[in-house]
Amino acid sequence: MCLGLCACAHASNAPPRTVRASWYGGGERLSRHTANGERFNPRAMTAAHRSLPFGTRLALTNPANGRTVVVRVTDRGPAASTGRALDLSRGAAAALGMLERGTGSLTMRVLP
Repeated sequence: MCLGLCACAHASNAPPRTVRASWYGGGERLSRHTANGERFNPRAMTAAHRSLPFGTRLALTNPANGRTVVVRVTDRGPAASTGRALDLSRGAAAALGMLERGTGSLTMRVLP
């Protein structure tokens, strides 16, 4: 238990890092559930990450246009073989201006 809490506290003090991200949810209906059991909403500001605890808030900035959003981790993914660290909801990707390209580099900061 302490290890998990210590890891979370350490992560929130970690410096921002550059990550690759993609998005999902373009044609999905609200009936799909995320890995944490919530109903998936493609318009919500959410993300999938392989290991961060559910509920972790991330500040994401697109360095190509300066746009920043705060997302909450609600799902698991992307597959390690993709080379990406995050899958974003369609809403988060739209707010960051990365819908057309499909993937992009983002600055990620774990929020306390």
